[in-house]
Amino acid sequence: MSRLALINEFFGQPPNASEHGYQIDHILEFCHWFMGALFVGWLVFFLYVLFRYHRSRHPVADHEGVTSGISTHLEFVVVLIEAVLLIGFAVPLWAKRVNQFPETRDAILVHTVGQQFNWTHHLPGPDGIFGRRDLNLVSNSNPLGLDNNDPAAKDDIVVPGELHVPVNRSVIIELSSKDVIHNFCLPHMRIAQDAIPGSIIPMWFKPIKVGTYEVICGQLCGLGHYSMKGSVVVDTPEDYQAWLKERAEMAAQSQAAPPPPTPGSSPGTVPPPGAPNPANQAAPPAGNQPAPSPSASPG
Repeated sequence: MSRLALINEFFGQPPNASEHGYQIDHILEFCHWFMGALFVGWLVFFLYVLFRYHRSRHPVADHEGVTSGISTHLEFVVVLIEAVLLIGFAVPLWAKRVNQFPETRDAILVHTVGQQFNWTHHLPGPDGIFGRRDLNLVSNSNPLGLDNNDPAAKDDIVVPGELHVPVNRSVIIELSSKDVIHNFCLPHMRIAQDAIPGSIIPMWFKPIKVGTYEVICGQLCGLGHYSMKGSVVVDTPEDYQAWLKERAEMAAQSQAAPPPPTPGSSPGTVPPPGAPNPANQAAPPAGNQPAPSPSASPG
């Protein structure tokens, strides 16, 4: 990072780890230095006004006001610089991020779903085809409603919280949400995007440094918002392939595992509403003798 960008580090900006991040850093550092210059300039002007128009020097108020046009010119220069920053740099950079996506065949494609208060990632597996998802199949053990009867879903990888991606390869993340508006924010990658219920919104970045980077939710999404965190692990190509193989084996084992018992079929479970409670169906007394009927007490 250049010396000029030290002001970004001073304000807590994490180191950049994406290919496009240096452009964001340049805009930020210019804005920081520009705002610093404005702060010093207006502070000097304020102190000058206090000294120049002190009561001891001007005991009588001057109702004519400012007659010079210097302040107007200064304000015009400030507005002009801000317009150049917005129209000349910020808008084109934003347009490039949302309009110029990499080719899907050359990128890692991930479906990421947010819910209170975690992230779940869905990768297509070795076949490169996403399995069918059904809202009616969503459960605690199947948070995305993946249809296990779909052949394309047999090798799909579903991971909560931690996403692995390879270094020096573009990553396209398609975001959605189950409940409220979340925001998938990767400060080290200089990228963030809202996850909106009922919509699929893509975002992309290209990591250039191996490491583990924190994912935070950039939208206030409820009482547990502070805990809605995750991580993106940037691996070498070899480590990424090893991770894919491990996750694919785990997915195959989970597919072959028997389904969990239904409520009421095992002790300690609560039956669904309207179902008979096994605890109330006691065995008949020994000897198949009927239970004595209650008799009226004497008197």
